[in-house]
Amino acid sequence: MIRFFVLVFALAVPFWLLGAVLTPPDDFPIKLPLTALQLVCPFVAAAILVYRDEGVAGIASLLKRVVSYRRIGPIWYVPIIFLMPAIYLLTYTVQRMLGRSLPDWQIQPVAVVTLFIVFFIAAVAEESGWTGYVFDPMQARWGAALAAIVLGVVWALFHLVADLQGDHDLAWIGWQRLGGCALRILIAWVYNNTGKSVLAAVLLHTVDNLSWQLTPVGGSHYDPALNAPVTAAVAVIVTFLWGPRTLARYRYARSSANEVSRPGHR
Repeated sequence: MIRFFVLVFALAVPFWLLGAVLTPPDDFPIKLPLTALQLVCPFVAAAILVYRDEGVAGIASLLKRVVSYRRIGPIWYVPIIFLMPAIYLLTYTVQRMLGRSLPDWQIQPVAVVTLFIVFFIAAVAEESGWTGYVFDPMQARWGAALAAIVLGVVWALFHLVADLQGDHDLAWIGWQRLGGCALRILIAWVYNNTGKSVLAAVLLHTVDNLSWQLTPVGGSHYDPALNAPVTAAVAVIVTFLWGPRTLARYRYARSSANEVSRPGHR
């Protein structure tokens, strides 16, 4: 684990320097500093370490897990696709109720598809490392929920330079990274309940970014101080219902004993 994290941060340094000396054009559609290109680092770090241990076949296996959809049960596409948009819609509604002046949602199909593709590629680069490579040994040691929180803290530190270069204040960054830790619990939840499908993690990550960018306008009215508590509340509910150790044992599932017929009945 440690060597992976050290390698990820070492690979990120050139992107931090790039973001310090260059700024994207004002008309760039996604308002992020160039440091955000560090998203390739988790995949590159994982690929280097897998290649060292398993060669090209190991990298092929890692990539195969990213695109394999067979492990995802149909019912799990519901939270994967709709949970994060529901959270963002709820926080938008709360902002309206607080009397904030907000533009209406403007959903353009072509833009949605384009953004989905961009964010999907970005999520593949990140989750192939965070989820596909390092999360399993972490949860084997600490359990799923705690491992997700620890990984969320590392994730927060990884994004800190980009946050600062994006001219966000400390309060914004704090709320944003709290939401990130909660999101990592939700990612771990769908991952463990879909036969450890990295694609499930990729899709949830993608939909989260897409929901942020669709918040009017281009994410400009996104407020992590509202979004993070809602996401954290959902993560707490998920942890309670599915258990912190695995996030995959539903508390109220019918036990096998209840499914056995009573004596004398057939």
